[in-house]
Amino acid sequence: MNLINIGKIVNTHGLKGEIRIISDFKYKKHVFKADNVVYINENKYIIKSYRFHKIYDMITLDSINTIEHAEQLKGLNIYINRNDYKFDGYLNEDLIGLEVYDKEIFKGKIIDIVKTVTNDLFVIDGVKRHMVPNIPTFIKEIDLKNNKIYIEYIRGLDNED
Repeated sequence: MNLINIGKIVNTHGLKGEIRIISDFKYKKHVFKADNVVYINENKYIIKSYRFHKIYDMITLDSINTIEHAEQLKGLNIYINRNDYKFDGYLNEDLIGLEVYDKEIFKGKIIDIVKTVTNDLFVIDGVKRHMVPNIPTFIKEIDLKNNKIYIEYIRGLDNED
């Protein structure tokens, strides 16, 4: 199983076990649907209902029917099995370990992705560790088939000059 964190349970809502989730997962509209499977503490749950309220994703789960049961989940992360879903595009987790090239010059490998308000930053470990914003100005091609990312090098981007 390939579990991917899609959010955090921050509170309960009401008396019937509805839970509040904070999630910035970019494909959550595909995941938070009735009859889809999610995992909490590696326990499998089936989503019974979903709604969006203020800034929260609100779900009810098949075996969580009371506020007491839901309160036990507060503070825990919620996951999906990556193998259960196909998305149009890629997940950040798919990019970890890819080799980064400026044209044909190897610059390093992506070791982490930092989320920011405006865009994600790829942390590249090469001659020196540096970050590249995931925006079209810098990222020219993501080739998952060949495990490569091609960037447009801009002087000073990696402090190697």
